[in-house]
Amino acid sequence: MKNLDVKDSANGAVPGVHVWLVLAKTTRALAAEAARSIAGLGMCPSDFGALEVLLHKGPLAVNALGSKLLLTSGSATTAVDRLEKRGLVERRNDPDDRRARMVCLTPAGRRLIRNAFASHAADMEKMVSVLTAAERSALVASLKKLGKGEV
Repeated sequence: MKNLDVKDSANGAVPGVHVWLVLAKTTRALAAEAARSIAGLGMCPSDFGALEVLLHKGPLAVNALGSKLLLTSGSATTAVDRLEKRGLVERRNDPDDRRARMVCLTPAGRRLIRNAFASHAADMEKMVSVLTAAERSALVASLKKLGKGEV
């Protein structure tokens, strides 16, 4: 079996397997930095994610919150319970559907996640600071295109 060159000599393109390897390694590096950043804030990723979604999307039902975080309904409920015990969120009746309950940030939760998110955003900014604005835009566009690609 021959070694995979970074570029295919026939057409000058980077082989798909090399794209995948570089993307996987980059994803692991970014994920490790995100985990370190979030752990430094004194919370687990699901709690940080729940607070961040509520900050940016507003009140949500537990199942909708879990869906946005890719959590099972049980895991989402456990996260909300944990945050509720800390006084960071509260469950309220949905004004549009008496059967539903919405998860809302408390003032303490809003203060905490605003500060925590700013710190996390700064950490992520450091990770991508090696890219110019144009490179970031091109990367995001390319990744979206790749993610929507059809086989």
